[in-house]
Amino acid sequence: MTNNNKIQHQKYYVLAAGVISLVVLLGIARFAYTPLIPVMISASVMSDISAGWLATLNYAGYLCGAVLAATIGDLMLKDKLYRAGLITAIITTLAMAFTDNVYLWAFLRFMSGLSSAAGLLIGSGLVLNWLIRNNYRSELGIHFMGMGLGIVFTAIACELMVNQLTWSTQWIVLGVCAALLSIPAWRWLPRPHNGTVHSSGQVLKDKPPSARFFWLMVMSYFCAGFGYVISATFTVAMVERLPGLAGEGQLVWLLLGLTAIPAVIYWDKLARRIGTLYTLLICYLIHIIGIVLPLFSQTLTAAIVSGMLYGATFIGIVGLVLTMAGRFYPTKPAKLMGKLTLSYGVAQIIAPAIAGYMAAQTGQYSAALFMAAIMMVLGTILLLILIYTERHDLKALDA
Repeated sequence: MTNNNKIQHQKYYVLAAGVISLVVLLGIARFAYTPLIPVMISASVMSDISAGWLATLNYAGYLCGAVLAATIGDLMLKDKLYRAGLITAIITTLAMAFTDNVYLWAFLRFMSGLSSAAGLLIGSGLVLNWLIRNNYRSELGIHFMGMGLGIVFTAIACELMVNQLTWSTQWIVLGVCAALLSIPAWRWLPRPHNGTVHSSGQVLKDKPPSARFFWLMVMSYFCAGFGYVISATFTVAMVERLPGLAGEGQLVWLLLGLTAIPAVIYWDKLARRIGTLYTLLICYLIHIIGIVLPLFSQTLTAAIVSGMLYGATFIGIVGLVLTMAGRFYPTKPAKLMGKLTLSYGVAQIIAPAIAGYMAAQTGQYSAALFMAAIMMVLGTILLLILIYTERHDLKALDA
């Protein structure tokens, strides 16, 4: 087998490792919490307020992971943290089953958030660095399919278990699944190289954006964090509380995930045609429609369409922004990924706690959805300003 054939063969293992790592580190460690919220509330071990605060602490852990990713440049150290994240995800998922102490849950959700950053930021950066270094297209569409697959996996698993197992046993099953899936996620991602030389012999060069571009993108992505987190945390619980829709939350969550799986590939293709930020703008606009739809209709059809629009766009927004960050810094992709995610993560800390209190006071999530929509509109305006004032960086980005 020639060297080129070996690299081509290895590419599939690298991509598979990345996809599976997102199933473990986001699908299970993060997103399993969403379909289990109504199960745990109905078992009287959790309230709306505690659900919101636990989600907030999960995102606080993710934010700390983003800080870590943004400050570390050594690829070998990032590889160690990626593998530590897999172990942490397994332990924190299993441990949720063995206590009903909200303070211990708070610690576990924080640590699972930390492990999520290992997948979404450090793992994504390692995969992108390998692709760029080996002369493959600098896109993470296939990699981010793991987020959608993770949602689908947890939706199907929780639906199969909901009437058969207690909430604690469901956490154990998911923890065992995380352990099994971590084996290929660990073995198939090769150890990185710290050098800056491309496989073709060319030297990889960073091309950082202007300060104005960076801050406009940071603020716009902060707003997207608000739009993302309300639905990511409370979709199943929201649907379960709508008149006549009890028991349909898992279906909406499943369809959301199924939509997310292929969507990121199509966003990548559109970005090649019209540019990254114009594609991101379309994502924002469709995302807003998905958020506000339940405010105007409380039917199952509206809930499904809303979930599918959300699934198609949240993954596009994350994928496009993080790929963009990697293109600006090919030698250390996770560095800018981490900085941008800090803003996204701050929004994810603030929003769930507010939404939990709103739900506790009103018995519904309409006010939280309205808040998320307003923030997304603001983010869209910031994105438009960025597009029309920073054309130099746009040319460098899509070159």
